[in-house]
Amino acid sequence: MAVRDIVLYSENESALRKKSEPARAVNRRIKNLIRDLKDTLATHPEGIGLAAPQINVHQRVVVVRLGSRNEEDEREPDPPLALINPEIIEAKNDQRDFDGCLSFPGLFAETVRPHYLRVRGLNERGKPFDRIFEGFDAVLVHHEIDHLEGVLFIDRVERVEDLYRVREDEDGKLVRMPVATAVA
Repeated sequence: MAVRDIVLYSENESALRKKSEPARAVNRRIKNLIRDLKDTLATHPEGIGLAAPQINVHQRVVVVRLGSRNEEDEREPDPPLALINPEIIEAKNDQRDFDGCLSFPGLFAETVRPHYLRVRGLNERGKPFDRIFEGFDAVLVHHEIDHLEGVLFIDRVERVEDLYRVREDEDGKLVRMPVATAVA
């Protein structure tokens, strides 16, 4: 059974699959988009990143909350950081790690992503940046840049067994429930 056979897409699949266009300038429209992304992310405290296509705007803009390590980390992530026209210059140190997406609530997976990324782009003031992201921050930024290309985290799932949901067990402890067992 393939991942595509298990995952039910949201009604916005075509919007999520569409490639985004570069922002020509950091103008009022882009600043409003950044504010909308930050406001939307703020309404989803479980989220640590959001890309413009997730709110059906196809501009190369994402916001990320760096500093979160993984699903078990209790530390509060940093405030949202906007990346405009982000371009991956270098990616290496691929590893399996946690992945999830606000577009697929409650669905998680183990995917392989780089844990070292060098990215160029513009900040929300329109100033160029060239920045290195490492560890889970690299995973997060890579995930959000994928959205700009119409690539979803489920596309990176290698095996159905890697998909899971998180639920509380009888002791109130969070446990992974493989999606494949729920379907089988």
